[in-house]
Formats: sequence, C-alpha cells, structure tokens
Amino acid sequence: MSEFKFLEYTSADALVTIAINRPPYNVLDIVLMEELNRALDIAAKDESAKVLMITAKGEKTFSAGVDVMDHTPDKVVQMIEVFHGILKRLMVFPLPTVAALNGSAMGGGCELAIACDMVVATEDTKLGQPEIKLGVFPPIAAILMPKTMPLPKAMELLLGGGLIGAQEALNLGLLNKVFPRATFAQDARVFVEQFLSLSRVALIYTKRAIREASGKPFFEALFNVEQIYLKELMSTADAIEGLNAFMEKRKPVWTNK
Repeated sequence: MSEFKFLEYTSADALVTIAINRPPYNVLDIVLMEELNRALDIAAKDESAKVLMITAKGEKTFSAGVDVMDHTPDKVVQMIEVFHGILKRLMVFPLPTVAALNGSAMGGGCELAIACDMVVATEDTKLGQPEIKLGVFPPIAAILMPKTMPLPKAMELLLGGGLIGAQEALNLGLLNKVFPRATFAQDARVFVEQFLSLSRVALIYTKRAIREASGKPFFEALFNVEQIYLKELMSTADAIEGLNAFMEKRKPVWTNK
C-alpha cells in the first residue's frame, strides 16, 4: 500500500504480511509506529485474512527497537502511547499473529515480536531487552516475558539487559521454530500455511476461547469457553461443515462464516 513510507503491506491468499522497511536496523520511530497502528487497523478489518505475519526487510535485523531519540522527556509520552497502541492492537487482534524474525530483535523490536501469538526466527537471530543499560525498563516485556519463560530467566534478561541466541530462546519458549537463514522465507511461509487451510471463523473463536480462559480459575474459564463454543461457534456454517465433512470422509469446504 502506497500510504506507508516505512512498511510494506500485502494481503493475498488469506495472509496479511506487514514488513518493516527502515534499513539498516529497522528502528521504530514515532512515524513508523503510527504506520504500524494504521496497518493493524486495516488488517483487523480484512475479512479475507486468516493470519497476520509481521516481519522486516533486510538480512540481519528484525528491529533494533524504539528510537532512543523518542525516549527524551519531550517525546516519551507520545512514544509510549503510540508504541503501546501497537501492542494493545496485537493483544486484541482476532486472528493468529506470527512474528517472522529475519534477524535480531532487541528492545521494542523484541517486545513487538513476543506480543504476537507465535514467533519464528532465523538460526542466527538474537533477542533481548537492553533497556536497563540505558537506565529504563521495557514495560511490555516486563509483563509478557515472565508469562512465557521461567521467572528466574526472565529476571536475568530484564535486569541484566543481555541477549540470547535463537536456540536458547526456542528452549525457553520465546520462539516456536528456528529456521536456517538460507531458507527462512520459505520455511516461515510453510509454518503459516498450516493455519491458512483452516476455517477463518474457527480460528477466531478458538483464539477468543484461549484469551477468555487465560488467567481465570478453571470452572470460570470453562463456563466462559462453553458459552463461546455452544452459543457462537456452533451457530456457524463452518462448524457444521467441518463435522459433516469428517463423518462423510471428505475434505471440508469452508465458507468462513
């Protein structure tokens, strides 16, 4: 879409791809982050989409994080508002979201990645939150990292500001898959294709159920998820089609309704 200066936005074959394009380090300044907010609003309204993938142009860096110049006292309030707007949009995005890290993700770049539902990366990717070395801390990572990995390791990364490699990030649960750099684009595409063959409405309601259950006591979570299943999902054409196709031993034909 020509309306974006620092992003490449595409929607094709049920996949929306947003690629950050501000070489060489894809630093997130306020202008770029405002574009990301607009792009996410467009993607959320795309009724042809089943998956959102966020990636970046270049071969070494997904994003080095938020521009340090936007952390100054005269800009920090606007910076936080715009940056956290991106993360808030990702948290309520109705469809599966995948961050495809073509290179290292640091600071706000790492926060952007782990705010997605799933993350894949090149084998030479490094991740981390070096904010503590500048005398500040990463608000989003302070919330999400302890939920994703063992607390002592999250403490080490957030309080020490060090970086970890892709294999360690995979072992800790920050990444879903690690792929060779030479085949990364193809491998990332294969990863998202497992979702593209499914019903859009089933993806939406499943993600809604996961969110609804998160953090709640079991019986409260179960009641809420049951309501989604019985009152919403089972009234869709695709739920009936999927069950019928299984019983009739044929491939389902989704209408995404």
